[in-house]
Amino acid sequence: MALDTRTDRRPSFAALMWRSTVGKKTVMAVSGLVMLLYLVVHMLGNLKIFFGPDTFDHYAHWLRVVGEPFMHKEWTLWLVRVVLVAAVVAHAVSAYQLSRRDLRARPDKYAHRTARASYATRTMRWGGIILGLFLVWHVLDLTTGTAHPGGFQEGHPYRNVVDTFSTWYGNVVYIAAVLALGLHVRHGFWSAAQTLGVGSRTRDRLLRTTADALALVLTVGFVSVPVAVMTEVVS
Repeated sequence: MALDTRTDRRPSFAALMWRSTVGKKTVMAVSGLVMLLYLVVHMLGNLKIFFGPDTFDHYAHWLRVVGEPFMHKEWTLWLVRVVLVAAVVAHAVSAYQLSRRDLRARPDKYAHRTARASYATRTMRWGGIILGLFLVWHVLDLTTGTAHPGGFQEGHPYRNVVDTFSTWYGNVVYIAAVLALGLHVRHGFWSAAQTLGVGSRTRDRLLRTTADALALVLTVGFVSVPVAVMTEVVS
């Protein structure tokens, strides 16, 4: 007589959460907030370019040695990169899977959806795709130097930034991506707040104002760099 060695394995709580719509929305919200925090810090770092090449290049060097001697050179930087990549992947995968569920449910669930909801959904989807493509170009341009115009100069980030924004296509690509980012942050921050249960009737106005302010500050902060190069404020 053969023995039945099969065991009744129930999915873990984490697996059940990931399979659920609420779980995927939570992953999107948390990963989005991680990326938002990075964007704020990254924008502040970019603005150091207005203090001249010495300050900006020194800041770029500091990013590679932060945490020494406890952390070896670039370990902290790579740790941040790993966290960011994980956040981007989690955000993109959950967004894609939620989008597929949304499309499958559309015949029944969206007969009476509002034009505003439709606009926000389309903006988030296309904005995410634009930002994903921009991220690849941005890394190839200013991190690896593979797609950098005029020859990438290792250890001279100030000059590399000026080179990029001295080209018309560098400005067009960057500014278009930043505008998409502003819309994405505006809608995404609000959605994340609702998903995480922060929203309420009394706090909704504050959350909307915060979302608008974050989107505006990030957009102006990032766009100011290529504009400064175009107008030769930075050169």
